[in-house]
Amino acid sequence: MKKNLKFRTVFIVVTILVCLFGIFDIPRSFGDLKKNFSDNIRLGLDLKGGTHLVLEVQVQDAVKADADQAIERLKEDVKKENITWTDMQSSDVKTVDDASSVAATIKGIPVTMSSAFRSLVAERYPTYNLKVLNSTDYQMQLKPTDLLALEGDTVTRTVETILNRINGLGLTEPTVTAYGSNTHEILVQLPGVDDPAHVKDLIGKAAVLEIDDVKDGPFANKDAAMAQHGGVLPLNTTLYKSMPRAGMEGEQWYLVTKNPVITGSVMRNARPGQDEFRKWETSFTLSPDGGKRFGRYTEANVGNKLAVVLDKQIVSVATIQSKIEDSGRITGLGSEQEAEDLSRYLRSGSLPAGVVYNQERTIGPSLGADSIREGMMAGVAGLAAVIVVMLMYYKRSGINAVLALLLNTVVLLAALAYFHAVLTLPGIAGVILTIGMAVDSNVLIFERIREELRTGKSIVAAVDTGFNKAWWTIVDTHVTTVVSCAFLFLFGEGPVKGFAITLTIGLIANIFTAVFVSKTIFDYELSGRRRLETLSI
Repeated sequence: MKKNLKFRTVFIVVTILVCLFGIFDIPRSFGDLKKNFSDNIRLGLDLKGGTHLVLEVQVQDAVKADADQAIERLKEDVKKENITWTDMQSSDVKTVDDASSVAATIKGIPVTMSSAFRSLVAERYPTYNLKVLNSTDYQMQLKPTDLLALEGDTVTRTVETILNRINGLGLTEPTVTAYGSNTHEILVQLPGVDDPAHVKDLIGKAAVLEIDDVKDGPFANKDAAMAQHGGVLPLNTTLYKSMPRAGMEGEQWYLVTKNPVITGSVMRNARPGQDEFRKWETSFTLSPDGGKRFGRYTEANVGNKLAVVLDKQIVSVATIQSKIEDSGRITGLGSEQEAEDLSRYLRSGSLPAGVVYNQERTIGPSLGADSIREGMMAGVAGLAAVIVVMLMYYKRSGINAVLALLLNTVVLLAALAYFHAVLTLPGIAGVILTIGMAVDSNVLIFERIREELRTGKSIVAAVDTGFNKAWWTIVDTHVTTVVSCAFLFLFGEGPVKGFAITLTIGLIANIFTAVFVSKTIFDYELSGRRRLETLSI
């Protein structure tokens, strides 16, 4: 008995030390525990202040991009099969609701080649339905299931890209996730960032990334480019302005193709470096499919120029020196910073579609400070009231419950620190509710012990029986509450999820403190040499 009690005591002490280490991070700086606490217990947007944005992903852009790529592949495929055509183009759309109407129209397929053309599309483009418009014209449109899959993938990739970009710039505890019932909306919350314009600029720079074929340029201005081509741009071309960079004088405009050679979706990695002449460059790697397409293009266009376009602005222009497949280099960069910035853009990828801002809100730190202060006052007041009632009603045994209650709070805070969870105002509500649940568990145990004492059992037998009989009741109440929290987490939004997570951690900690720790304290008291005739309960 004493050996088992000693083991349990050591286990509890070790648990407390591990929790304190997680909360205060003592080895880092013993003299600045307050700062360590604030660093480890991360506060959410409603407590720390920051920026709240709701973005809508323009999924029609991704659908059109997929149709454009299908057209480019189809041109190569029909050429190999000696099938002629007169025109191929995709329809333009303006709104998200029009995404399902995006189609690739193919005109001028000879009647004698129609069977071969339909077989080719059915075999190599299984995600598209082929609709016959007339004897020579056809229309390709994504199948409904593949359209939904593409839209979902577009939103997922957008979330990942924005999160990568924000993390790459050193912002902490960001929330970037799907939002609400609208499957195309994304919630972005950045605690501690109170400049929405800056945040939108960061996200905007992560917009569509592509590598385009340069047809002409540079030009000193847009008018000069238009004049060079008689006021009318060649078919399927557009003008992009180069971003200002070191050593560049004045503006630079380039005429590039509308259909990109490759997009940011095929970028896998990028890093800055220097060539053999100590000039800065950015090397990159592509996906297998992107590498094949890029290899075919660069092999046929050695000596021509390519432009890296980010959000319709040219980041860099490079000359194709040789065939480039799964990896390549962008040379001629002006500085180390330019190489690092370009590699970060490439590495974080590109948004597969544009975004628009449906909501924009800034929460000041003063409001968060008020929430923390009022939440702490409520928690302290509730805790103080519980302690007073427990000590008055259960006398000395109430100290047992208070110690278990305080340890429950320590374990809860340690779990938040170790799991890098973010404490929100609903999370504080979860902490306060956990206090009530913890007291409820102790009340169940103490009342069971009282009932056993009334039946005439000894104190040791009454304590053991009381804990054993209350155990399943406590587990039952906690499991049902955890199941409710699971549904809140699955179907709720950010604040509701914070409440569910905090309450669940508190309930799990409560089983440890209210049963294991509390029983150990009772056993320690009852194991003394002096045999107790009465129990203060």
